[in-house]
Amino acid sequence: MLSNQTNNKTQQVKPSFENTEIAFRHSSNADLNRAYWLFRIININFLVKIGPPVTNFAIKIGLPIKSLIKATIFKHFCGGETINECNNTIKNLNSGGVGTILDYSIEGEDDEVVFDSTRDEIIRTIERATSDKAVPLTVFKVTGVGRFALLEKLDAKLALNAEEEKEWQRVQNRVLAICDKAHTNNVPVMIDAEESWIQETIDLLALTMMSRFNTKTAIVYNTYQMYRHDKLASILNDHEIALSEGFILGAKIVRGAYMEKERRRAEEKGYSSPIQPDKKATDLDYDSALDYCTTHIDKIAFIAGTHNEESCRLLAELLDAKGIDHKHPHVYFSQLLGMSDNLSFNLADAQYNVAKYVPYGPIKAVLPYLFRRAQENTAIAGQMSRELSLIVKERKRRKQ
Repeated sequence: MLSNQTNNKTQQVKPSFENTEIAFRHSSNADLNRAYWLFRIININFLVKIGPPVTNFAIKIGLPIKSLIKATIFKHFCGGETINECNNTIKNLNSGGVGTILDYSIEGEDDEVVFDSTRDEIIRTIERATSDKAVPLTVFKVTGVGRFALLEKLDAKLALNAEEEKEWQRVQNRVLAICDKAHTNNVPVMIDAEESWIQETIDLLALTMMSRFNTKTAIVYNTYQMYRHDKLASILNDHEIALSEGFILGAKIVRGAYMEKERRRAEEKGYSSPIQPDKKATDLDYDSALDYCTTHIDKIAFIAGTHNEESCRLLAELLDAKGIDHKHPHVYFSQLLGMSDNLSFNLADAQYNVAKYVPYGPIKAVLPYLFRRAQENTAIAGQMSRELSLIVKERKRRKQ
């Protein structure tokens, strides 16, 4: 597992993101063909837009669509319905030097029994990761173990009634149980970022957990969405807090996942949007965060969650320029299962620490995640055409 020390330097090899043989070495011809047709469908915006309501309706009336979903989009973007079903994916990724981040992708629930069950499942992912280098990191969302509206009320600085106070204590206890298990088992755990109107509460909770469990090694990581114009400053501020209180800052750095929702809510409610003015500003802050974290590598452990080739290339260059070993335990690259294999496997081949998010859970419960992946992909200019071009290139190579 992660520690503060690194031993012998690995050979400094520059990654190439064009090598499709390495990128798809773990994929059979059948896998490649499925990915080819899947990304072609995702490229058709109309189908992506009508997919969620049509699929939900079909499941509701009992049409046999579940098996079709499991064999296509679910198989590509998810590891399985249970931890055990993820084992083949874990082994497959590990064969290419890529770790697995088990992500129990249940969301939108609002029930105390479900929250307790989710806590227990997250703890099972930590147990699965224990002493297994193939599963180097774990993750959870606070809204997986607590009610969204309660967090929203806390963020708005509204007084809780007696029952809500008890409810909030239960949420904190669930988060504590997860982080305590991670600490006991020496398994790092990331707390995912969420909407800005509940994020301050999550940030404070994450810092509290770090101050308790990150005194000797990085166990708890908070997530910073750099499409927010205030999050570079948050990293710097939290680093100062960590230094003053004597703990290691754990930071997962991403661009973000709620941009359109954030802008829409700000406009509807008449407040200033927390979102950057444009993509250039987001990219600048993201890359500045990588520079800052590598400069303070002894006291900041970070995960660069990105599908951006330029940011991956920059981080690789920063590590070499600053004499930081590719396998330094405070640095990880991360991408989602089913996307950007040219980044993940080529970085791993160049001996960097790399791990992919592997979502899992009951198909019906994971559908919101799957639909969001498809909808977000169509919104990323050039992303799908890039994925398709690499798949086409590898299919041609294999036919030669």
